[in-house]
Amino acid sequence: MLPWKRVLRPLTALLLTATVAVVPATTAQAADAPSSGWNDYTCKPSAAHPHPVVLVHGTFANSVDNWLSLAPYLKGRGYCVFSFDYGQLAGVPVFYGLGPVDKSAEQLSAYVDKVLSATGAAETDLVGHSQGGMMPRYYLKFLGGAAKVNALVGIAPSNHGSTLSGLANLLAYFPGAADLLSSATPALADQTAGSAFLTKLNEGGDTVPGVKYTVIATKYDEVVTPYQSQFLSGSGVNNVLIQDLCPLDLSEHAAIGLLDLIAFHEVLNALDPAHATPTTCASVFE
Repeated sequence: MLPWKRVLRPLTALLLTATVAVVPATTAQAADAPSSGWNDYTCKPSAAHPHPVVLVHGTFANSVDNWLSLAPYLKGRGYCVFSFDYGQLAGVPVFYGLGPVDKSAEQLSAYVDKVLSATGAAETDLVGHSQGGMMPRYYLKFLGGAAKVNALVGIAPSNHGSTLSGLANLLAYFPGAADLLSSATPALADQTAGSAFLTKLNEGGDTVPGVKYTVIATKYDEVVTPYQSQFLSGSGVNNVLIQDLCPLDLSEHAAIGLLDLIAFHEVLNALDPAHATPTTCASVFE
């Protein structure tokens, strides 16, 4: 085996492992999510919450596991909640969000149309974790999504790419490493800081008119690094560092999207800013 391959193999494994959610995977699909919880296509948005919420999972996650906590949390507070799988690779079950990000954005576009048709709503709100907080920006900017989306809430989103604590920077030192990463898991290559995809996405500004943006980040994020790269610039942006709200919150990349009730409370504030309440360490009891 060539020396660079001996280095690349564990490096690639680290890149993959760093993005895997900490909850156990399930073979369930979005369509199997209980209608009493979410993905109830008979749900009609209320006057209080007129926008159905579409949850967008992260890399190596799926539409059920990523939202076992947040989906019922929002549903219990009166929202119509939906989720879907995207970025599938042939022969890879359960773990999604792996395909080219621009193609995943096309899947999001089709799903939003499905939700709007079912609910009769004019616009939706999008809440995404990791890649799921970044990928919708392509939909908003290049696929006409801005006319169909009221707000985008990104939880630990990979908006400006990640160095994975510097590991991704090593790719340039190993000939063929970037090509191998791209062919195996295009979404990881697209989310590497400085990628052609991210250059296109962020060129000309982070936001588009008419959409409200919220970014919820944790300073303990070990996947999308540095954590400041998650924040957006532009009008209609609210960047939130969770430790500014509760210094005791130790959530890292996976936990902030999977089970952090303080982050969830801030999601609620982003979805209904007219009735926002202060997010503090005590928000876990609400």
